[in-house]
Amino acid sequence: MEVNDITKEKELEVNHEIKAKEVRVIDVDGKQLGIMPIKEALRLAQERQLDLVKVAANAKPPVCKIMDYGKYKYEMSKKEKEARKNQKVINIKEIRMSPSIETHDFMVRVKSALRFLEDGNKVKVTIKFRGREIAHSQIGEEVLKRFAESVKEKGEVEKPPTIEGRNMIMMLAPKQNTLGKE
Repeated sequence: MEVNDITKEKELEVNHEIKAKEVRVIDVDGKQLGIMPIKEALRLAQERQLDLVKVAANAKPPVCKIMDYGKYKYEMSKKEKEARKNQKVINIKEIRMSPSIETHDFMVRVKSALRFLEDGNKVKVTIKFRGREIAHSQIGEEVLKRFAESVKEKGEVEKPPTIEGRNMIMMLAPKQNTLGKE
């Protein structure tokens, strides 16, 4: 039942759903026909084999337009699809390391991060401390700074290294000028 309530809020009132006694009517071509009783506005719409749609409910009196509602809904759905198609979805990719990471493993993770940043994704770099390693958190911070330095041509530090529990986390975002080259 909640789903129906949500869809009714989105949809406009059409024809007999309009409860106002008087409405301001706008013709198909945008010409104002003036304020008239709802019955007369409905009759005008039916004569033209179109719908009477309330477009401005908060106005005094409410504003209704004579239009083909089915065609209007179709055009709006096409515009929504087009807008969704043009959106860029940014994902967050995570790279995990330890403070005692070897050089080759470090470079493999740098390569992965560069690929993620080129694709326009954000990168969350996590260092996981085990056992007593947490006492030497400065080593983890140095590793993260070295990592940020290695990917600086493609990405920039969005959130500097911070400790959250037994993890140290840093966020990297793609540089804006690298995204425009695609």
